[in-house]
Amino acid sequence: MTILIKNAWLDGEAKDVFIDGKHIRQVGQELTMAADRTIDARGKAIIPGFVNGHSHAPMTLFRGFGDDMPLMKWLQERIWPHEAKLTRTDIYWGTKLACLEMIKSGTTAFVDMYFNMRGIADAVEEMGLRVLLGDTDIDHFNPELAEKSKERTKRVFRMVNEEYGGRIQMSVAPHAIYTVSGELLQWLNDFSREHALPMQIHLAETEGEVADSVKNFGYTPVRYLYKLGVLSPRLIIAHGLYVDDDEIRMLADHGVKVVHNPASNMKLASGGRFMFKEMKEAGITVALGTDGSASSNNLDMVEVMKLASLLGKAWRKDPVALTAGEMFEAATVAGASLMGLKAGRIAEGYLADLSLVDLHSPVFTPNFNFVSNLVYAANGSCIDTVICNGKILMENRVVPGEDEILEKAAERAYDLVKRNA
Repeated sequence: MTILIKNAWLDGEAKDVFIDGKHIRQVGQELTMAADRTIDARGKAIIPGFVNGHSHAPMTLFRGFGDDMPLMKWLQERIWPHEAKLTRTDIYWGTKLACLEMIKSGTTAFVDMYFNMRGIADAVEEMGLRVLLGDTDIDHFNPELAEKSKERTKRVFRMVNEEYGGRIQMSVAPHAIYTVSGELLQWLNDFSREHALPMQIHLAETEGEVADSVKNFGYTPVRYLYKLGVLSPRLIIAHGLYVDDDEIRMLADHGVKVVHNPASNMKLASGGRFMFKEMKEAGITVALGTDGSASSNNLDMVEVMKLASLLGKAWRKDPVALTAGEMFEAATVAGASLMGLKAGRIAEGYLADLSLVDLHSPVFTPNFNFVSNLVYAANGSCIDTVICNGKILMENRVVPGEDEILEKAAERAYDLVKRNA
């Protein structure tokens, strides 16, 4: 399919964008080639699709379910007991809801860590987004559970390769150093290296995690992974709040990527001093994520950009730290790099993953600085049209089938609570 987008605001002037299949083929003015679809984008800006670097998509079913609680109490008393009762159908509709929310706010790709990969993959395949899936590994330092985790990882790898592929890719996903043994971490790292897969993990998220790591392993979290030999360019760390200068250098030297999740970190009071500037200066790729809807309450990457910037400015007491432009890059280019995608820019040869932003709005009036207005004034509701992989997923803020998704996801969430009463 070919799409010609006419008169979209890009880099301060009206531009046309020609999409052929999955890629952007030409960007210019007054393009005249024939296309299957022509979109008049006057009054709209064109931007790359956002990449959500860390999420737990099915947890949309737990939105507002365990608010205002400490992290470990929240996990142990509210989340884990109910997650244990989730069915494949629950996960499918929870993921459909997550995809709907991400499309409505301009996200075209996301990195996810959860379980029951078939339910998630089916939902993402139908919704048209890209995903890097991670089937969460937890062995609680039990050798028998570790062996089961290894076998499940092998099965999921075969399933994704044989039945999906394309927009749906796999990573290995040890949950955290306090739920996964060192032996399993090393095995997963070897598996990821053997099959050229990314590896994602929650790390250095709370002060308590750091203290327990030193007590139990003799090292801080990053140093512990270094000693295990699992730091590599394949590794994606979610959170990474509690790291010192030496650990930042370790991460940079090994090409590790980091995802900042400001909404979740603030809501769970995990900490606010994320070293975005220091990591960037060290050469680390730093992306942005929402985390799951149970801890961030929404999947709006426009909101995440604002929170990340303002949080970074506040604790540093520096109004020029973490600029709007840096946040926009972290939500697009850096996120694409995280997933190994040639995306994140409106340029020839890049994947046709993009959105149109409606400029006919108070938050874009006046529009002295579009990126500034997008990051500091807008939210995801400014997104009018979304295209992923050259396919239109939303136009005029309408996503096909959205009413059914809202109805079915709500039914599954309420039923889940009844089942656990």
